[in-house]
Order: sequence, then C-alpha cells, then structure tokens
Amino acid sequence: MAFNPASATPAAAETAAGDWAESPAVLALSDARLARPAPMTAAKDRLDVQLLTEIGIINQLSVTLMERTIPAGMSAAQFGVLSHFVRRGGEESPAQLAGAFQVTKGAMTNTLQRLEAQGFVKILGDAADGRKKRVSLTPEGARAYDTAVMAMRPHMEALRGAFTDAEFAAALPFLKALRIWLDENR
Repeated sequence: MAFNPASATPAAAETAAGDWAESPAVLALSDARLARPAPMTAAKDRLDVQLLTEIGIINQLSVTLMERTIPAGMSAAQFGVLSHFVRRGGEESPAQLAGAFQVTKGAMTNTLQRLEAQGFVKILGDAADGRKKRVSLTPEGARAYDTAVMAMRPHMEALRGAFTDAEFAAALPFLKALRIWLDENR
C-alpha cells in the first residue's frame, strides 16, 4: 500500500519513511551518490587553471611586445636561441636545442638556418660523428643579442618601475618550482 502523508500519523509517516529509506533500490542509489565525487568546480574557476591561463596570457603579451621591439628580421624564437647560447655558451646539436626548446627538430633546423643566414650562429659538422651537426654562437650573434636586449630595455625598465623588488622576489620561488615541476614532468 502506498504511503499517503496527508492521512498518516507522525508515527506512521516515520515508519513508512524508514521502510522506504531501507529499500534495496534506495540503498543502492544512496551508495552510488556517496561514491560519486563532489560536484566539480568549473575548470575556469580552479586555481591551477587560472594560474596557467595567466602565464599563457603573459607569454603571449611578452612575445608580441618582444617581436615588435627586437631588430627587424629577428623572431622571438631566434632571440630565444641567441639568449640560450649567451647564457650557456659552448656548442649544442640541433637535437639538443630542439629538446631544450620543446620544438621539433625540423622547427629548430628552420630557426637555426635563418640564424646562420644572418651570420648569428655557426653550424659545423661534428668532429666525432660526421653525420651530426654542432651549433655555436658567433660574435655577430652575440652583438645581435645585445642589440635586441638594448631595444627591449625601455620596456624592461617600465616593468621594473611598475612592481617592487619585493613583488618580483615573492613571485620567483613559486614560478621556479613550477618550472622545475613542468620540466621534470614533460
């Protein structure tokens, strides 16, 4: 017989509700609801998503500004390779550079050919293995890097003027840790 709440006494209502709550179908449904994860926060509201979105936007804005500022004919990718060699020195293979920049070997080869055509890098055969190539920065490449840095200087000074050293210092530990984690988990 169906339970009619309008005609039931409080005790009858409690008994009927208890019977219903203990039915196998209701128990199975309750177990399924308990096992189901809590409703997810919208992706855009998650802190990790917000952080990576901000980093992506910062990257896009900074690359656009850089490419408008550095000498004509130099791309952000080319500047990145020059910067890599200025920072690290020495020689590297195109494959090592592609790995460092997370691009295909073909994309790196294209960038290196453009840099070589401008006299900014030297690409030579590997003495130990003639099938391989070695890339190094030329003095012209170092000067091109310095010219690009000088062109960006007013923007960098404006950036430094917009934030305090304490703000930069506070952001760095987390950003470094995030970079290390991403590098180790690529």
